[in-house]
Amino acid sequence: MSDLFNLDGRVSVITGGNSGIGKGIADALATKGSTIIVAARDEAKTAAAVDDIASRFGVPVSGVSFDVSDKTSIDDGIAKIMEQYGRIDVLVNNAGMNIRKMPQEYKPEEWDIVMNTNLKGAFLCCQAVYPAMKQQGKGKIINIGSMTSLFGIGKALLYACSKMGLLSMTYSLALAWAREGINVNCILPGWIVTPLTTAAQRDLPGLREFVEERTPLGRWGQPNDLAGAAMFLASDASDFITGESLRVDGGWAQHTNTVSFPRP
Repeated sequence: MSDLFNLDGRVSVITGGNSGIGKGIADALATKGSTIIVAARDEAKTAAAVDDIASRFGVPVSGVSFDVSDKTSIDDGIAKIMEQYGRIDVLVNNAGMNIRKMPQEYKPEEWDIVMNTNLKGAFLCCQAVYPAMKQQGKGKIINIGSMTSLFGIGKALLYACSKMGLLSMTYSLALAWAREGINVNCILPGWIVTPLTTAAQRDLPGLREFVEERTPLGRWGQPNDLAGAAMFLASDASDFITGESLRVDGGWAQHTNTVSFPRP
């Protein structure tokens, strides 16, 4: 049997792919031979990520200036990718942001900022790659959700709403585009060490210890912990899977809190 996880000849676009979870997924897909497009706003960080991927994995890799809150930026970026590579096989909707406040403190415009990036931006990216994937008769869209796609969080209501919406969008797009060969799935990371969660640890004293105690595997996740899930959902190995969510959370969502039990 051929390698179901082989991505040679595929072109993968990762939004927010220059750091954190996005960079970890870009690395993972590069290990399987995919051409990598790092689509992000910070051009300096993108250039560094491109250089790192090229030197470590030897695959074709490019950076594209990409602001997922701006439809024109998305459309221009996708057009550039199509002009250079002629196809898009995988889209990873990873770009996201958060504003941490209690619900009563949010301003109306902050709702728009978070939703435009985390939810509307992901939808517009899906729309932008749809024509290419439809023409090819095949494509993989991987949305990066969160544990807040399943559970609320008191001091990040906007983020939670956007990630719950992303999960619903996954289900709906999977139904809408399945007959055109486009698989749409969602990865739900637990507490992963990223720039966003590093800031959360700073803003929320005791968060690091709480996560370690609450997670059955007893640790925070690292970006490379999502590698296997990303490779699976991007590859032929997942061709009969669509409209699914895959938790990569160290057991967090199982509510199997081991804090009160003696450790072996």
